[in-house]
Amino acid sequence: MESVLAVLAGGQVLAGVLVVLLAAPTSRLLALAAVGAALATWPVAASTLRPRPPGAVTAADALTLLRHLGAGALAAATVLTLGGELAARSWPLAALIATTLATDALDGPVARHTGSAGTVGARIDMEADAALVMVLSVLAATVVGPWALAIGLMRYAFVAASRVRPALREPLTFSQFRRLVGGGQGVALLIALVPVVPVPAAAAVVALALALLVASFGRDVIRLERAQRTVLR
Repeated sequence: MESVLAVLAGGQVLAGVLVVLLAAPTSRLLALAAVGAALATWPVAASTLRPRPPGAVTAADALTLLRHLGAGALAAATVLTLGGELAARSWPLAALIATTLATDALDGPVARHTGSAGTVGARIDMEADAALVMVLSVLAATVVGPWALAIGLMRYAFVAASRVRPALREPLTFSQFRRLVGGGQGVALLIALVPVVPVPAAAAVVALALALLVASFGRDVIRLERAQRTVLR
């Protein structure tokens, strides 16, 4: 597993270097920061992949690793955008986002087809999604406003809340609404970053996605808290 993670780290660094070379920033410090940012999701990959037995990386895991690779390139691009060296909305960037998001649509069916679906794989997928959405929300925030960061921060706020609310640590039952809302966040952020979409329309799409996300998390919190009270009675 360590060799797989080493390859991922090397790939993310190379992706960051490629983004920097294409953007050609005037600041060397910003260029170094962008390359470093390409490793932003590596700790997430490491923490979720290490529970896998040695040599047990599946085809679905490989797709998730590709998502981490794409997220690394996007994190590098985000740093350059924040530094004023790269436009947040461009067709090459939108194509990279779409390709990275496509791996999320594929890894689930691949896992089921190969019989490798399980709780470990589901967590690997979920945390990769959360990391990617966090990166995309930072990019989208440069277009529609800082409130878009709430989309990326929502998952981590829930995890933080679970440390003080035991009810939130309980497993969630399957919800098609949660699944659709979660999958739609990346698409909404992609739409906001497509050059031809007017900024007001982009803001409306992201606002709708955020509202649905708040509703989804709110519903889960209420259900978990109610279930906890029922058990304690």
